[in-house]
Amino acid sequence: MPTLFELLPNLQEKGYDLTSPETPFYNCMAWAAGDTARWWWPDPNDQYYWPAGIPRHETLQTFILLLKNIGYTVCEDAKYEDAFEKVAIYVDDLTGKPTHAARQVAYGRWTSKLGSLVDIEHDINGVSGRRYGSIAAIMKRPKE
Repeated sequence: MPTLFELLPNLQEKGYDLTSPETPFYNCMAWAAGDTARWWWPDPNDQYYWPAGIPRHETLQTFILLLKNIGYTVCEDAKYEDAFEKVAIYVDDLTGKPTHAARQVAYGRWTSKLGSLVDIEHDINGVSGRRYGSIAAIMKRPKE
């Protein structure tokens, strides 16, 4: 099994904190949306949860639509704003397909669920790279 540094080499430079143990019950998209009971992904075979009315396509536009459906709007940057929670959507640099989502936590740090692995807190660019690609969109919604 590869280490986190092998999977996500930027973590070695940027650092991270482990925040929960491995679990197969939810993934990064569910974690970004605040759901720790289901795996969210728009697979065409309905194997995973995906909200009704949102197309089951692996496109950036679909993921943006999903987040709009739960109150997010596209915003200009990832700068921390006390009154908002933000989500970053990462896409594969070659295909443009979404690969990952991270949610901002206090003071500009970010939290990610790494597939069925652990949850971590990290710098926004800590998970960028070959595995998850680059940030393609930042969205925000008012904190409750």
